Amino acid sequence: MLFPGFLDRIVINISFMNETKTITLFIQCLVDGIYPDVGEAMVKILRRLGFAIECPTHQTCCGQPAFNSGYRREARVAAKRFIEIFEAAQTIVCPSGSCVTMVRHHYPELFMRDAYWLQRARRVAAKTYELTEFLVDELGVDDLGAHYDGKVTYHDSCHLLRNLRVKDQPRRLLHKVSGAEFVEMVDSDRCCGFGGSFSVKYADISVAMVEDKVKHIEDSGADTVVGCDMGCLMNIQGRLSRKGSTIKVMHIAQLLAGPSTANGVAES
Repeated sequence: MLFPGFLDRIVINISFMNETKTITLFIQCLVDGIYPDVGEAMVKILRRLGFAIECPTHQTCCGQPAFNSGYRREARVAAKRFIEIFEAAQTIVCPSGSCVTMVRHHYPELFMRDAYWLQRARRVAAKTYELTEFLVDELGVDDLGAHYDGKVTYHDSCHLLRNLRVKDQPRRLLHKVSGAEFVEMVDSDRCCGFGGSFSVKYADISVAMVEDKVKHIEDSGADTVVGCDMGCLMNIQGRLSRKGSTIKVMHIAQLLAGPSTANGVAES
């Protein structure tokens, strides 16, 4: 258990159903520890679509921070644990493009010299999806009946866009939200400067990058910025808050789930 958060609450909030198709939740560390409402919004969406939900409460970090910092041995330890926990799942869905990238692309890389673990890693990677990718590409669903009164813009997170090639899927979902006016910001695909440990190691560069991102958000005229990765959104919200902005910051799951979870991950 990473933090007392979503993985604690999920045991109480999920009632299992009898559907043949079961979704297993892969919960990003930031969602578990800081933004559990995002995980609960994802549960609400998937249950509305008729899926049974499972959530292994003993799951931990997928190993991405260690991998990105060059600690491959430690990353393999985390990866093996993840594989052991999730390999029996039918379908794995996560509200984070960067974490899905780790599992889908970097797990096989970690085990290229270990045929046994490589085979297991590839099996898990093949059934792991980011939320909007799963909804649009796998289910063919782009209208969840959501409603939101506001002008919305979208930030493309780097791993989601560049590694998973997920660009149109979130936009298709947002365009179908009744009451919402969708507007594109300038350079929506430019990095916000978070990058995990990058924002700590290169703080000055990170601040300059997020300042550019926030300017584009403000210039779009939107009152709400939506994204698919909480790392990016936390970084963006932090800068907006320090500027005293009233722009709301939301994970797309919150917007799609409905009013009870569409109050913003952290309103300025």
